[in-house]
Amino acid sequence: MTEKFIIGTIGAPFGVKGFVKVRSASGETEHLLKLKSVTVIKDGKEQHLQIAESSGAANGIGALSAVLIRFKGIDNPESARTLSGAQLLASRDQASPLGEGEFYIEDLKGLPVLSEDGGLIGHVTDIIEGGGGELAEIKMLTSDVKCLVPFRKDFFKEIAPEKGRLLLNSWGMDLIPCRQYTAE
Repeated sequence: MTEKFIIGTIGAPFGVKGFVKVRSASGETEHLLKLKSVTVIKDGKEQHLQIAESSGAANGIGALSAVLIRFKGIDNPESARTLSGAQLLASRDQASPLGEGEFYIEDLKGLPVLSEDGGLIGHVTDIIEGGGGELAEIKMLTSDVKCLVPFRKDFFKEIAPEKGRLLLNSWGMDLIPCRQYTAE
């Protein structure tokens, strides 16, 4: 199991004191407000930063859409701008808590995808956002092709990272050829 997760992305500086807007990867913000420190990754370089202050940033209708964070040692917009585009990496216990039937994408990557009769179809390479919902990207076992399958319970009979597998419904297998694309 993955122990470190990307939990957010740093956006533009906010104000004159060195705050940055952070968008949560999960859409939840509560866990970001509890952070005391975090690892920031930008251009392949990691640095550990202490958090001096944080607060919620409301969207136009009052719901929290982002978090404002000021890191120790970064106290002006120019310094804060150097962090724009960086990702926040945190431990499993700092990530957004999972609800019933939810999974961390990182825990699904690399898992085998099996047919209902137990035959290996391929392996999950990612879960990506599609226009109508999330899609499971599957690297097929028999070719250098990746297929996209809607990541929903009606396509997957079982999604079980604790068992180390995903089971694809037999009728879901019929959809694979029309959703495939060549791996880069």
